[in-house]
Amino acid sequence: FQYLKRFDQGCDLDAFWYEELSVEGSPAECLQLFLLHCGVVDPSWAELRNFTWFLNIQLRDCEASVFCNPDFVQDTLKS
Repeated sequence: FQYLKRFDQGCDLDAFWYEELSVEGSPAECLQLFLLHCGVVDPSWAELRNFTWFLNIQLRDCEASVFCNPDFVQDTLKS
């Protein structure tokens, strides 16, 4: 949710790291963002769960990778 919220706000996600146990927004705002970004017009709860599970795994792996760490890579590929 925190990544999707910042993505919608146009924030630089390279500089953001999830803080465990931190809480942002309301459950309604969270559900609204998941519905907006899951890619299915009328998703079931199972589809929403799979979307959030997959996104969470991808973001966790990205944060753990040195190749996605802008301090290590020092190449943002921005023009």
